[in-house]
Amino acid sequence: MQLGTLDRTPPPFFRQGPSALTKLVFFSALAIFLMAADARFRFVETLRAALATVLLPVEQALIVPVRLWEGGGEYLQGLQAALTAEREAKAALTRQAEKAVRADQLASENQRLRALLDLRPALTVRSVSAEVMYEASDPYSRKVFIDRGQASGVVRGAPVINEAGVLGQVTRVYPLNAEVTLLTDRDAAIPVFNPRTQQRSVAFGGAGGGSSPAMELRFMAGHADVQPGDLLTTSGIDGVYPPGMPVAKVISVDRRADSGFARIALAPVASPDGVRHVLVLEPLTTQPLVRAEAESAATAPASAPASAAASRPARAASR
Repeated sequence: MQLGTLDRTPPPFFRQGPSALTKLVFFSALAIFLMAADARFRFVETLRAALATVLLPVEQALIVPVRLWEGGGEYLQGLQAALTAEREAKAALTRQAEKAVRADQLASENQRLRALLDLRPALTVRSVSAEVMYEASDPYSRKVFIDRGQASGVVRGAPVINEAGVLGQVTRVYPLNAEVTLLTDRDAAIPVFNPRTQQRSVAFGGAGGGSSPAMELRFMAGHADVQPGDLLTTSGIDGVYPPGMPVAKVISVDRRADSGFARIALAPVASPDGVRHVLVLEPLTTQPLVRAEAESAATAPASAPASAAASRPARAASR
Protein backbone atom coordinates (compact mmCIF):
# COMPACT_ATOMS: atom_id res chain seq x y z
CA MET A 1 0.00 0.00 0.00
CA GLN A 2 1.45 3.34 -1.01
CA LEU A 3 1.86 6.16 1.56
CA GLY A 4 0.22 8.70 -0.71
CA THR A 5 -3.11 6.87 -0.45
CA LEU A 6 -3.29 7.04 3.36
CA ASP A 7 -6.18 9.01 4.84
CA ARG A 8 -4.76 11.61 7.20
CA THR A 9 -8.06 13.15 8.28
CA PRO A 10 -8.66 12.87 12.03
CA PRO A 11 -11.38 10.56 13.21
CA PRO A 12 -14.71 12.13 14.09
CA PHE A 13 -13.92 11.94 17.79
CA PHE A 14 -11.36 14.79 17.50
CA ARG A 15 -13.59 17.03 15.34
CA GLN A 16 -14.98 19.22 18.11
CA GLY A 17 -15.43 23.01 18.56
CA PRO A 18 -16.59 25.75 16.22
CA SER A 19 -15.59 25.90 12.63
CA ALA A 20 -12.95 28.23 11.21
CA LEU A 21 -15.57 30.56 9.75
CA THR A 22 -17.28 30.85 13.12
CA LYS A 23 -13.97 31.73 14.79
CA LEU A 24 -13.27 34.37 12.12
CA VAL A 25 -16.67 35.98 12.61
CA PHE A 26 -16.37 35.88 16.40
CA PHE A 27 -12.91 37.39 16.65
CA SER A 28 -13.73 40.01 14.04
CA ALA A 29 -16.79 41.07 16.00
CA LEU A 30 -14.74 41.07 19.20
CA ALA A 31 -12.08 43.27 17.64
CA ILE A 32 -14.70 45.73 16.38
CA PHE A 33 -16.36 45.76 19.80
CA LEU A 34 -13.05 46.43 21.57
CA MET A 35 -12.15 49.24 19.19
CA ALA A 36 -15.56 50.88 19.62
CA ALA A 37 -15.49 50.45 23.37
CA ASP A 38 -11.95 51.84 23.60
CA ALA A 39 -12.86 54.83 21.44
CA ARG A 40 -15.86 55.58 23.66
CA PHE A 41 -14.85 54.55 27.17
CA ARG A 42 -11.01 54.51 26.80
CA PHE A 43 -10.56 51.58 29.15
CA VAL A 44 -7.58 50.21 27.19
CA GLU A 45 -5.42 53.32 27.67
CA THR A 46 -4.08 52.03 30.99
CA LEU A 47 -3.13 48.74 29.41
CA ARG A 48 -1.60 50.52 26.43
CA ALA A 49 0.45 52.78 28.70
CA ALA A 50 1.66 49.81 30.73
CA LEU A 51 2.70 47.95 27.57
CA ALA A 52 4.48 51.06 26.24
CA THR A 53 6.35 51.41 29.52
CA VAL A 54 7.39 47.78 29.48
CA LEU A 55 8.45 47.87 25.82
CA LEU A 56 10.32 51.20 26.01
CA PRO A 57 13.66 49.68 27.16
CA VAL A 58 13.38 47.10 24.39
CA GLU A 59 12.76 49.82 21.79
CA GLN A 60 15.68 51.87 23.06
CA ALA A 61 17.96 48.85 23.02
CA LEU A 62 16.94 48.00 19.44
CA ILE A 63 17.45 51.57 18.20
CA VAL A 64 20.97 51.90 19.65
CA PRO A 65 22.71 50.20 16.68
CA VAL A 66 20.83 52.43 14.22
CA ARG A 67 21.81 55.57 16.12
CA LEU A 68 25.40 54.40 16.36
CA TRP A 69 25.50 53.83 12.62
CA GLU A 70 23.99 57.21 11.81
CA GLY A 71 26.05 59.03 14.44
CA GLY A 72 29.25 57.41 13.21
CA GLY A 73 28.57 58.56 9.65
CA GLU A 74 27.77 62.11 10.78
CA TYR A 75 30.87 62.16 12.97
CA LEU A 76 33.11 61.14 10.11
CA GLN A 77 31.53 63.71 7.79
CA GLY A 78 31.81 66.43 10.43
CA LEU A 79 35.41 65.51 11.11
CA GLN A 80 36.26 65.75 7.42
CA ALA A 81 34.48 69.09 7.13
CA ALA A 82 36.28 70.39 10.22
CA LEU A 83 39.66 69.36 8.83
CA THR A 84 38.87 71.02 5.50
CA ALA A 85 37.72 74.22 7.24
CA GLU A 86 40.87 74.19 9.37
CA ARG A 87 43.08 73.96 6.28
CA GLU A 88 41.18 76.78 4.58
CA ALA A 89 41.37 78.92 7.73
CA LYS A 90 45.11 78.37 7.99
CA ALA A 91 45.56 79.32 4.34
CA ALA A 92 43.42 82.45 4.80
CA LEU A 93 45.33 83.35 7.94
CA THR A 94 48.58 83.00 6.05
CA ARG A 95 47.32 85.30 3.31
CA GLN A 96 46.07 87.81 5.86
CA ALA A 97 49.41 87.75 7.65
CA GLU A 98 51.17 88.40 4.37
CA LYS A 99 48.85 91.32 3.62
CA ALA A 100 49.33 92.69 7.14
CA VAL A 101 53.09 92.59 6.72
CA ARG A 102 52.83 94.40 3.39
CA ALA A 103 50.45 96.95 4.89
CA ASP A 104 52.85 97.62 7.76
CA GLN A 105 55.70 97.99 5.32
CA LEU A 106 53.70 100.40 3.15
CA ALA A 107 52.58 102.41 6.19
CA SER A 108 56.15 102.66 7.42
CA GLU A 109 57.37 103.64 3.96
CA ASN A 110 54.60 106.21 3.64
CA GLN A 111 55.53 107.71 6.98
CA ARG A 112 59.19 107.92 5.98
CA LEU A 113 58.32 109.53 2.65
CA ARG A 114 56.06 112.07 4.32
CA ALA A 115 58.76 112.87 6.80
CA LEU A 116 61.29 113.15 3.98
CA LEU A 117 59.04 115.49 1.97
CA ASP A 118 57.97 117.38 5.10
CA LEU A 119 54.30 116.70 4.40
CA ARG A 120 51.61 116.99 7.01
CA PRO A 121 50.14 113.73 8.38
CA ALA A 122 46.96 112.31 6.92
CA LEU A 123 43.78 113.69 8.38
CA THR A 124 41.51 111.55 10.54
CA VAL A 125 37.96 112.53 9.70
CA ARG A 126 35.32 112.12 12.37
CA SER A 127 31.94 110.76 11.30
CA VAL A 128 28.38 110.34 12.55
CA SER A 129 26.16 107.47 11.43
CA ALA A 130 22.66 108.37 10.25
CA GLU A 131 19.60 106.83 8.64
CA VAL A 132 17.68 108.23 5.72
CA MET A 133 14.11 109.08 6.78
CA TYR A 134 12.49 110.19 3.54
CA GLU A 135 13.11 111.97 0.26
CA ALA A 136 12.18 115.59 -0.30
CA SER A 137 8.84 116.14 -2.01
CA ASP A 138 10.26 118.59 -4.57
CA PRO A 139 10.19 116.75 -7.93
CA TYR A 140 12.83 119.08 -9.41
CA SER A 141 15.52 118.32 -6.84
CA ARG A 142 17.26 115.30 -5.36
CA LYS A 143 17.35 115.75 -1.60
CA VAL A 144 16.84 113.45 1.36
CA PHE A 145 16.41 113.96 5.08
CA ILE A 146 18.45 112.11 7.68
CA ASP A 147 17.73 111.54 11.39
CA ARG A 148 20.78 113.42 12.70
CA GLY A 149 21.03 117.16 13.24
CA GLN A 150 22.71 119.80 15.37
CA ALA A 151 22.21 117.73 18.50
CA SER A 152 24.46 115.03 16.97
CA GLY A 153 27.14 117.45 15.79
CA VAL A 154 26.07 117.62 12.13
CA VAL A 155 27.04 120.92 10.48
CA ARG A 156 26.07 122.48 7.17
CA GLY A 157 28.36 121.52 4.33
CA ALA A 158 29.29 118.13 5.84
CA PRO A 159 29.95 115.37 3.27
CA VAL A 160 27.61 112.37 3.30
CA ILE A 161 28.86 108.96 2.13
CA ASN A 162 27.96 105.29 2.21
CA GLU A 163 29.95 102.12 1.65
CA ALA A 164 30.20 102.77 -2.12
CA GLY A 165 31.30 106.40 -2.14
CA VAL A 166 30.11 109.99 -1.90
CA LEU A 167 26.35 110.57 -1.83
CA GLY A 168 26.05 114.31 -1.32
CA GLN A 169 26.39 117.16 1.13
CA VAL A 170 24.40 118.53 4.06
CA THR A 171 22.75 121.78 2.98
CA ARG A 172 20.35 122.47 5.85
CA VAL A 173 20.64 121.52 9.49
CA TYR A 174 17.84 121.33 12.04
CA PRO A 175 18.04 120.39 15.72
CA LEU A 176 17.11 116.72 15.19
CA ASN A 177 17.46 116.15 11.44
CA ALA A 178 19.21 117.53 8.39
CA GLU A 179 18.70 117.93 4.66
CA VAL A 180 21.19 116.30 2.29
CA THR A 181 21.53 117.45 -1.31
CA LEU A 182 22.56 114.48 -3.46
CA LEU A 183 25.24 114.68 -6.12
CA THR A 184 22.62 114.08 -8.79
CA ASP A 185 20.78 117.30 -7.87
CA ARG A 186 20.93 119.91 -10.62
CA ASP A 187 22.42 122.49 -8.23
CA ALA A 188 25.13 120.17 -6.88
CA ALA A 189 28.78 120.32 -7.85
CA ILE A 190 31.88 118.57 -6.54
CA PRO A 191 35.58 118.88 -7.46
CA VAL A 192 36.86 115.57 -8.80
CA PHE A 193 40.19 114.04 -9.70
CA ASN A 194 41.01 111.50 -12.41
CA PRO A 195 43.74 109.20 -11.04
CA ARG A 196 44.54 107.87 -14.52
CA THR A 197 45.35 111.24 -16.07
CA GLN A 198 46.05 113.26 -12.89
CA GLN A 199 43.54 115.87 -14.06
CA ARG A 200 41.23 117.89 -11.86
CA SER A 201 37.76 119.00 -12.90
CA VAL A 202 34.29 119.60 -11.51
CA ALA A 203 31.33 117.22 -11.71
CA PHE A 204 27.84 118.70 -11.81
CA GLY A 205 24.51 117.09 -11.10
CA GLY A 206 22.20 116.54 -14.02
CA ALA A 207 19.12 115.22 -12.16
CA GLY A 208 18.91 112.35 -14.66
CA GLY A 209 15.64 113.53 -16.13
CA GLY A 210 14.81 112.58 -19.73
CA SER A 211 17.98 112.38 -21.81
CA SER A 212 20.01 114.23 -19.20
CA PRO A 213 22.61 112.09 -17.40
CA ALA A 214 22.67 111.77 -13.63
CA MET A 215 25.98 113.68 -13.51
CA GLU A 216 28.28 115.28 -16.04
CA LEU A 217 31.63 116.95 -16.49
CA ARG A 218 31.28 120.43 -17.90
CA PHE A 219 33.72 122.82 -19.53
CA MET A 220 36.08 120.02 -20.53
CA ALA A 221 38.00 120.54 -23.76
CA GLY A 222 37.04 118.35 -26.68
CA HIS A 223 40.54 116.85 -26.82
CA ALA A 224 40.68 116.18 -23.06
CA ASP A 225 42.01 112.75 -22.09
CA VAL A 226 38.80 111.30 -20.66
CA GLN A 227 37.67 107.78 -21.48
CA PRO A 228 34.58 105.74 -20.59
CA GLY A 229 35.27 103.70 -17.49
CA ASP A 230 37.48 106.28 -15.77
CA LEU A 231 36.85 106.45 -12.03
CA LEU A 232 36.65 109.97 -10.62
CA THR A 233 37.46 110.60 -6.96
CA THR A 234 37.31 113.62 -4.70
CA SER A 235 40.24 115.97 -5.17
CA GLY A 236 40.18 117.44 -1.68
CA ILE A 237 40.93 120.97 -2.87
CA ASP A 238 37.55 122.31 -1.79
CA GLY A 239 38.23 121.83 1.91
CA VAL A 240 35.02 119.84 2.33
CA TYR A 241 35.46 116.32 0.97
CA PRO A 242 38.42 114.13 2.00
CA PRO A 243 40.59 113.31 -1.03
CA GLY A 244 40.46 109.95 -2.76
CA MET A 245 36.81 109.05 -2.16
CA PRO A 246 34.97 107.47 -5.14
CA VAL A 247 32.48 109.84 -6.78
CA ALA A 248 31.46 108.70 -10.27
CA LYS A 249 32.46 106.75 -13.37
CA VAL A 250 32.59 108.06 -16.91
CA ILE A 251 29.95 106.31 -19.00
CA SER A 252 30.15 108.22 -22.29
CA VAL A 253 32.21 110.93 -23.98
CA ASP A 254 30.68 112.95 -26.83
CA ARG A 255 33.37 115.01 -28.56
CA ARG A 256 31.35 117.52 -30.53
CA ALA A 257 32.88 118.92 -33.70
CA ASP A 258 30.84 122.13 -33.56
CA SER A 259 31.93 123.00 -30.05
CA GLY A 260 35.20 123.28 -28.20
CA PHE A 261 33.84 121.30 -25.25
CA ALA A 262 33.07 117.62 -24.83
CA ARG A 263 29.84 116.31 -23.34
CA ILE A 264 30.90 113.80 -20.68
CA ALA A 265 28.19 111.80 -18.90
CA LEU A 266 28.85 110.30 -15.48
CA ALA A 267 27.19 107.69 -13.31
CA PRO A 268 27.52 108.11 -9.53
CA VAL A 269 29.34 105.26 -7.79
CA ALA A 270 27.03 105.47 -4.77
CA SER A 271 23.51 105.03 -6.11
CA PRO A 272 21.14 107.40 -4.25
CA ASP A 273 18.15 105.16 -4.92
CA GLY A 274 17.32 102.83 -2.06
CA VAL A 275 20.09 104.04 0.25
CA ARG A 276 19.23 103.56 3.93
CA HIS A 277 22.27 104.06 6.15
CA VAL A 278 24.90 106.79 5.63
CA LEU A 279 27.87 108.41 7.34
CA VAL A 280 28.09 112.16 7.85
CA LEU A 281 31.73 113.29 7.82
CA GLU A 282 33.18 116.36 9.43
CA PRO A 283 34.22 118.91 6.78
CA LEU A 284 37.96 119.29 6.28
CA THR A 285 37.74 123.01 7.02
CA THR A 286 36.91 122.18 10.64
CA GLN A 287 39.99 120.00 11.04
CA PRO A 288 42.79 121.67 13.02
CA LEU A 289 45.45 120.93 10.39
CA VAL A 290 43.65 122.62 7.53
CA ARG A 291 41.77 125.39 9.29
CA ALA A 292 44.67 127.82 9.07
CA GLU A 293 45.27 126.96 5.42
CA ALA A 294 41.58 127.43 4.61
CA GLU A 295 41.55 130.83 6.29
CA SER A 296 44.65 131.96 4.42
CA ALA A 297 43.29 130.61 1.13
CA ALA A 298 40.03 132.48 1.67
CA THR A 299 41.90 135.80 1.61
CA ALA A 300 43.65 134.98 -1.66
CA PRO A 301 41.88 135.72 -4.99
CA ALA A 302 40.50 132.70 -6.81
CA SER A 303 42.48 132.07 -9.96
CA ALA A 304 41.35 128.66 -11.18
CA PRO A 305 37.90 127.66 -12.46
CA ALA A 306 37.97 124.62 -10.19
CA SER A 307 38.26 126.86 -7.13
CA ALA A 308 35.22 128.85 -8.20
CA ALA A 309 33.23 125.69 -8.87
CA ALA A 310 34.31 124.16 -5.57
CA SER A 311 32.43 126.88 -3.72
CA ARG A 312 29.17 126.05 -5.48
CA PRO A 313 27.99 123.51 -2.85
CA ALA A 314 28.34 126.22 -0.22
CA ARG A 315 26.11 128.53 -2.27
CA ALA A 316 23.62 125.72 -2.76
CA ALA A 317 23.66 125.14 0.99
CA SER A 318 22.55 128.70 1.65
CA ARG A 319 19.44 128.33 -0.52
